Amino acid sequence: MRPAELIRWKQSKRSITALTAWDSLSAALVEAAGADVVLVGDSLAMVVLGHATTLPVSVEQMLHHSQAVGRGFNNPLQQQPLVVCDLPFLSYQCGEDKAVAAAGSLLKHSCAAAVKIEGAEPEVVSVIERLIRMGIPVMGHLGLTPQAVHRLGYRRQAEDLQSQERVLQEAQELQQAGCFALVLEHVPDVLAGRLRRTLTIPVIGIGAGEDCDGQVRVTADLLGLTPSQPPFSPALIPGRQLCVEALQGWVQQQRQLGETPTTAKAPPEPDCSSPSPPGR
Repeated sequence: MRPAELIRWKQSKRSITALTAWDSLSAALVEAAGADVVLVGDSLAMVVLGHATTLPVSVEQMLHHSQAVGRGFNNPLQQQPLVVCDLPFLSYQCGEDKAVAAAGSLLKHSCAAAVKIEGAEPEVVSVIERLIRMGIPVMGHLGLTPQAVHRLGYRRQAEDLQSQERVLQEAQELQQAGCFALVLEHVPDVLAGRLRRTLTIPVIGIGAGEDCDGQVRVTADLLGLTPSQPPFSPALIPGRQLCVEALQGWVQQQRQLGETPTTAKAPPEPDCSSPSPPGR
């Protein structure tokens, strides 16, 4: 699927679903679930690699995981979901050339067909415009931007009217720069609705209410695999608990088998002293 398809879906009022994946196993699950978009998010730094934030993950690691995601798909190429890969911290903040090299490498060597970039500062908008001119589709990301955690934290953004107007302006700038879609994270519902009605590109929400063109979620959060979930993404099942209990049951079973004494008698050994049958 091409990124432009999402714009056509918005025009036809078809809801968009997006889930994250980080390896072949998770990719197979979200493809089988029917997700329209698979996001190889830099959240894998926390979900998979054990970091406290998304900042430490590198371009090389994002490429490694994107390649694994591609190997997990089972459908024919034309039926596979659109794969979007996050550009990690410092892969685009240090200039246009570095951003083109990073994004180009992801598209050239993996199944990714687009990249996602956080923010709308003038420098970021310039990078987005350059990427798009080079033939690299870009998905924007506003609201709570995890790569700015040391400045913004993980609290809900755009609580007041002034900051909402700023996000609205930034979203229009991203659309003007050529973004094909916008992820809007952890902002008031009213702002998401305004953006959905104002923009011609899809607004894909996470913690932004239901008045969006689609929704994106971290798959590990929905499956309850992470120690805790964000307030806007409750677990659908207690996955972590179920997995631990199942594995504990297996471990205990194996220990019990090892402690059970063997009562079966061994077969008798042949009597080598017996005479051989006649004729031998």
